[in-house]
Amino acid sequence: MSDFKSARLASDIQRIIGGKLRDLKDPRINAERLTVVRADVSKDRSVAKIYVSSLDGLGSAKEAVKGLESASGLLRHEIVSVLGIRKAPELRFIADDSAEYSAHISKMLKSLNIPSDDKETDSDEN
Repeated sequence: MSDFKSARLASDIQRIIGGKLRDLKDPRINAERLTVVRADVSKDRSVAKIYVSSLDGLGSAKEAVKGLESASGLLRHEIVSVLGIRKAPELRFIADDSAEYSAHISKMLKSLNIPSDDKETDSDEN
């Protein structure tokens, strides 16, 4: 049952922080190019790891992490007020490059120029 509660809390934290990005005034946080990829909450719900990705690349995401860390008090206050919990977990922000990596893999696969089989061949015909 606690795994369900932790997963639900992680989902709620991801939604709240994603919605609050546009309200943050830090110049390191470019809200239009920043995405909260996922959130993981520890079993005792004392620490939340928030993975953020930027469309501008990993360097921009690392800068945004610094801005988000400085705004973590405000974000924790927002989590407490929206969810009605007594204590918000400690927020740890991590720059995630999975979107950039998947775009790179997709580009590599397209460069292979493998012809697609639109017609199925029936080898069982007599």
